Amino acid sequence: MKKLSRGAYEDMKGFVRVAETVLEISLLTMLYYMAWMEGYTLAYFAYKGKYVLMGVYAVLLYVFFQNSDCTKFGQLHRIDLIIGQIIALFLVNAITYFQLCLIANSMLSPAPMVMLTLGEIVLAILLVLLYTSLYHKLYAPHEMLLIYGNRRGVSLKIKMDSRRDKYNISKLISIEEGFDAICKAIPNFDAVILSDVPAQVRNDILKYCYRYRVRTYISPKLTDIMIRGGKDITLFDTPLLLVKGTGLTPAQRVAKRGLDILLSSVALLISSPFFLAVALAIKLEDGGPVFFKQKRLTRNGREFEILKFRSMIVDAEKYAGAVLATDNDPRITRTGRFIRATRLDELPQILNILKGDMSIVGPRPERKVIADEYCKEIPEFAYRLKVRGGLTGYAQIYGKYNTSAYDKLRLDLMYIENYSFLLDIKLIILTLRILFSKESTEGIDKAEENQKRAEELLRDMDQDGQIT
Repeated sequence: MKKLSRGAYEDMKGFVRVAETVLEISLLTMLYYMAWMEGYTLAYFAYKGKYVLMGVYAVLLYVFFQNSDCTKFGQLHRIDLIIGQIIALFLVNAITYFQLCLIANSMLSPAPMVMLTLGEIVLAILLVLLYTSLYHKLYAPHEMLLIYGNRRGVSLKIKMDSRRDKYNISKLISIEEGFDAICKAIPNFDAVILSDVPAQVRNDILKYCYRYRVRTYISPKLTDIMIRGGKDITLFDTPLLLVKGTGLTPAQRVAKRGLDILLSSVALLISSPFFLAVALAIKLEDGGPVFFKQKRLTRNGREFEILKFRSMIVDAEKYAGAVLATDNDPRITRTGRFIRATRLDELPQILNILKGDMSIVGPRPERKVIADEYCKEIPEFAYRLKVRGGLTGYAQIYGKYNTSAYDKLRLDLMYIENYSFLLDIKLIILTLRILFSKESTEGIDKAEENQKRAEELLRDMDQDGQIT
């Protein structure tokens, strides 16, 4: 009965989230209606036209909320949901304000829209807190079994332990225990995680879980990601998937380049005061050069000079060599710490985008010496070069600074194989959210700490795989 009850709750999750989202959008739209009636009474919309405006506003809210991942109540942290909703509200209200100005054929007072935005932010915060609290009351954390194929697979538990409110990995079992022992253990848990399990064994376990309707999380292999980007072929009675492996099509490259030129031109205009302020701060601190130039790899392995605001002492690599920065790296200047934390050090790459060396969205360009080192361990790392390097991307949004090279490759391939114009728009919106997230800037020393914890976890497990 417990399993049946759990299943019923799981089936209701999607419905509850939709209902919560619809209710929130309805309340926000009503606030907009009140602000419009009080501050923007336009003669053209004195009758039913105002309801059209309300409908347009509701649709904009839905589109931006969905593309900001800010309605995943209980799944994401509260702060991420709140930041995502605030960004979405700012964007929707900015678009709506200019829409009203066009309708009135004049520049209207922004005061009613500013007051509306503040009121909506308060309402959004209250609803996020309420919805998240409701989620945790209705849905207890899953009791999970982690099946791992190697020691690297165990590190996934360390990451998931940061969300004990949603996941509770109470047992680990190695594939060396054998298929029968694994199948015997599975029914005792709400869900199963397959982490770095060899393909054949993984397929057998997945079929077993699928047969008995066991919720299963899988850490995908590179070939899995390539297949997900394949195209269905329905000419024959045997289903086929076509995997081209060519990256973006010519039409996609043209559309992507057009978006890059448009958005980077606007960004350069808006950010020019920040350019001046950061350049002045760097120059005043130590008198060294403002920009840091470094050769990086982009599409098809071509090298180019990436531009950044200098955040380290002059000739920082003269003594340390080509190494990634740690959290408390003494080479980072005082100004450098601030511009790294706020991502302002990346601003000059707008010029790289305008020039055509980079794209706004794409795999982060690496130095050749570092890329070569990664390729020795992971030959497939070169697959990232099927598209231009980017200012932001899957690995920057869903990963962290300390994310392993293999995980970065998987994230970047997910982007390449699932590319669309709308996906770029979504990732650009999500990038605004991570600007306020400290976790995404964690240094490599945090990754080393997680690896040590994984090693300790393996030592602390008892013979049955229980966590002691």
